[in-house]
Order: sequence, then structure tokens, then C-alpha cells
Amino acid sequence: MNTPRLVTTAAELRSATEELLQKAAAANPARLPSLALVPTMGALHEGHASLMGAARADNDVVTASVFVNPLQFDDPADLERYPRTLDADLELLGRAGVDLVFAPSEAEMYPGGAPLVRVSAGTMGTRWEGAVRPGHFDGVLTVVAKLFHLAAPPVPARFRAYFGQKDAQQVALIRRMVADLNFDVEITGVPIVRAADGLAESSRNRFLDAGQRQAALVLSRALNLLKERAASGRPLDLPDAVELVSSQPGVELDYFEVVDPQTLEPLTDTAGAPLAGTALALLAARVGPVRLIDNTLLP
Repeated sequence: MNTPRLVTTAAELRSATEELLQKAAAANPARLPSLALVPTMGALHEGHASLMGAARADNDVVTASVFVNPLQFDDPADLERYPRTLDADLELLGRAGVDLVFAPSEAEMYPGGAPLVRVSAGTMGTRWEGAVRPGHFDGVLTVVAKLFHLAAPPVPARFRAYFGQKDAQQVALIRRMVADLNFDVEITGVPIVRAADGLAESSRNRFLDAGQRQAALVLSRALNLLKERAASGRPLDLPDAVELVSSQPGVELDYFEVVDPQTLEPLTDTAGAPLAGTALALLAARVGPVRLIDNTLLP
């Protein structure tokens, strides 16, 4: 098993990155080396392992960040409750072949305290998850922008960043930020990893008991129903899928929509006509003490 190098400051990160990229360039001087960044908040699971695997397959150097970003939480209790499992995370990252782990303190990331200037997610960040968690995506984009600056190659190299498609709205917003603000980084979305029962992997799944987990499976069933209808050219009949989720005891549906994958704008006719073009079905629901999100691309 690979043992990743752990760094906790921006200066250490820059020095270690430069060293690893220079070694990669020396090993293959005929091409430009590549660096991958995989931002995480820790509490890693197999979904994260798939991100690391995709980054490892494509790049010479792989960096993962582990930082519980306070700007993403509107509830202090939720921030306090978020699991912090750095030792276990390092084991998973080692198995996945990660070279470098950046695990800064809050003071290192925000040396002046909460930043007065932040990245705004705009109107894209105010719907769906943003409507339930006001300001959440401003916090996400602010920390991701900082991580892009801190982890960017200090020597000539290709720079890529990897994000899980389970957080589809987050991926869409990061792509938009990169395009609008001219970040020199390639964004790769990695498909959702699901457990054998179909539940999308999430650090929050650990808070479900057996009965709640069983109830939560209705989320993936409803998404698969839409996917099958889209693939066969039938009308999606979104209200029928909504009813499937809403009728499941123990599941409180928040939203269930079919949207444009780039703009996140709702598509109009999702009941009576077959789908024209690609769409994204996304939903959120509370199951017991846990709020779960899930989504699928519709062909």
C-alpha cells in the first residue's frame, strides 16, 4: 500500500507538489507531467475511492485535500457533528495510490477568520440544494477556488480536478465558475458509486439504521424508473415517480425535478412527452435523521 505524504500548510503543499512534478518530468521528459486534485471533506468511502482511482489512472501526481469547510454549513451543530476520520481517510487514500494529502487547519485556510470576500454562486446556487441551505454553494465555491490556487502546479504541468457526480449541482457550479473566472484547470465528473442495494454512497449513510436504509432505496428505484422510460423513448411521467417516493413510509421528499444538466433550469414537459436531449433527474429527501441527495443522467 502506498503511504501518501501528509502536509498541513500551503507552503508545504507547494514544495511537495513541485518536488513530485519534477520527478515525474524527469521520468518522462518527452511530455508535460499532470497533477490531479481531489477535494474532499474527509469521512471517505468507496465513492471517494472511485474519484482517487480515476485521478490515479489519468495523472502522474495525485493530491487529495481533507478539510471540513465551515463556510458550507449553516447549522453549527451539523458542522460539529460532521465525522472527522483522518487516520481512516489516510488508509483509504494510501490504498487508492494518492501521493499527497493536504489536511490544513481552519486557521491555515482562513488565516484572517471567515473571509470577507467570497465567490458567489449566483442564481444557479439559489435553487434545489441552495434553496434549502442558503449560502452553501458560496462556501463551496470559495473553498474550491482557494484549493485551486493552493494546489495548482508551481511548475509547467497539466492541472485537473475530480468531483463526484452525486453532488451534481456542485459539479455544475464548479464547471461554471471555472469557465466564468478563467481558472486553468480541467474538471472531471466521476460517476456515482452505489452500494449493492442501490443506495448512493455517502458519508451520511452511516447515520441510517437498517429500516431507514431500506426505506431510502426508493430514491434509486424512482431514478431508475425515469432512466428506463427515457431510454425506451416513453414519456417520463415525473409525477408518477414523485408519487412512488412520497408513498414510501419514513421518506419525506424535499424536491424531485428534471433539469438541464448545465444550467439546472427545470425542463417543462416531463409528464406527457418523451425526453428530447439529455437531462438530469435530481432529488433530495429526508430519511430518519438524514437528508439524502441522489441524481441520474437521462439519455
